[in-house]
Amino acid sequence: MTHRTSSIPTLAAALVALSAFGAPPAFAQADFAQKKNCMACHAVDKKVLGPAYKDVAAKYAGQKDAVDKLSAKVVKGGSGVWGNVPMPANPQVTDAEAKQLVQWILTLK
Repeated sequence: MTHRTSSIPTLAAALVALSAFGAPPAFAQADFAQKKNCMACHAVDKKVLGPAYKDVAAKYAGQKDAVDKLSAKVVKGGSGVWGNVPMPANPQVTDAEAKQLVQWILTLK
């Protein structure tokens, strides 16, 4: 019987490298969005009260100021872009957390 212990350090090194580049696994970001109550009004691939995150990613693709613009909306709220239902402010989300969430949303295809 052989043991494959050499792949564990390689896997650990890969995960450390990914985290250094700010690329956490997608499921971790979805869990974080759930924790911050974002998923009460949004879903990744379908409209709920607010737009699907994939639709947000498509709408803001290539816009250099998208992260800053959307992060501010996450924290402060907004209205008029996706219809009549306003997005409420989310004071439980810090500016850094909003930026992290928006960066993840913008990667969705």
